[in-house]
Amino acid sequence: MIGHDAFSPSLAFTLVFALALCVQLLLKFWLATRQMRHVARHRAQVPPPFVGRIPLAAHQKAADYTLAKGRLGLLEIALNTAVVLGWTLLGGLDALNQALLALVGERGGGLLQQLALLAVFTLINGVIDLPLTLYQTFVIEQRFGFNRMTLRLWLADLLKSTLVGALLGLPLAAAVLWLMGAAGTLWWLWAWALWMGFNLLLMVLYPMVIAPLFNKFTPLADEALRQRITALLARCGFAAKGLFVMDGSRRSAHANAYFTGLGAAKRVVFFDTLLQRLTPDEIEAVLAHELGHFKHHHIGKRMAALFAMSLAGFALLGWLATQPWFYTGLGVRPNFLLAPGSQVPNDALALLLFALVVPVFGYFFAPLWAGLSRRHEFEADAYAAAQASGAALASALLKLHEDNASTLTPDPLYVRFYYSHPPAVERLARLPAPAASS
Repeated sequence: MIGHDAFSPSLAFTLVFALALCVQLLLKFWLATRQMRHVARHRAQVPPPFVGRIPLAAHQKAADYTLAKGRLGLLEIALNTAVVLGWTLLGGLDALNQALLALVGERGGGLLQQLALLAVFTLINGVIDLPLTLYQTFVIEQRFGFNRMTLRLWLADLLKSTLVGALLGLPLAAAVLWLMGAAGTLWWLWAWALWMGFNLLLMVLYPMVIAPLFNKFTPLADEALRQRITALLARCGFAAKGLFVMDGSRRSAHANAYFTGLGAAKRVVFFDTLLQRLTPDEIEAVLAHELGHFKHHHIGKRMAALFAMSLAGFALLGWLATQPWFYTGLGVRPNFLLAPGSQVPNDALALLLFALVVPVFGYFFAPLWAGLSRRHEFEADAYAAAQASGAALASALLKLHEDNASTLTPDPLYVRFYYSHPPAVERLARLPAPAASS
């Protein structure tokens, strides 16, 4: 860790960051253990609103699945906090930067060294995450009957995602680093425009180029269902380029449906597991719910919020990148402090430190975004009930909760902090009751 003078801005920032990291850790642990205790207490019996609809065995499976993921989550919280601490205050990022600088010698931290710093940092973090990811997939998901991946397929996915990430990420990073060095004091504005343009382009390319690398997409073959969905889309004034079925069962037993793409390139995608489980009425209701997000302009609002937050973030980064205390307060020596009069920049340090710090402080705003998302879900449910069948939507939600082993008894405070979707009991209370299970 880099030394500090008493009451310096660097020391002050170190203390603020350390405090935020500790509070975040304690809050995450507290919320996670509340959730686990609450689910365990209600494991013995199905909640009254779901009696006759959800079997006790399914309810207990959901509780056990939630507890298993919660125990792994506690380990993940501790590991992630240790990683952030190791990269920052314990000097890990500084050591990595100095090692790469030593490799390039007198040439200093040029663009190639900075790209190498970003790449090696990302690679190390990926390796650290691998054991927990493997355990989640091949132990927890396997134990509860959800995993359908082989190790070979998992490794193939890992290789493909790494290559795609490098092919897309390295040129983008190089462009941002070049702007930071060549575009003057307003580089952050140009970098923000580049970032937004990249994300919009990705929304267009993803369904046509990237997603097919991992899954097989085939046109919806059920003609009666196709006509029904086409009529729903027309009724809702929604244009889609196609209706596709994705072979989600190749990797998981979980079911889902989603829209992808941008503008006229939007596609409707159904997991094959969803089509196998739900009736046509229920499929129509689920799709109507997704259409409700578009009807209420939720997607546009979220994109506008993303644009605004990313602009503010780039502006903040533009200022922090010029502040020596930002680096030294996080245990890093910026290149321009290595020797008197040296002005060799290393903007990759600023990007990485910013990426490490923002989630720590941004975590405390999570309840605001979760609450907004839950409100949007209620609005989409109401739209689906009006355009299709509220009872069918309720029935579909019950099936999806059972099939995905989603707990029916989450801790209320945990819900308010994290849940992007309302818990089942709140959603079903606003919908007509589905028929009891036989």
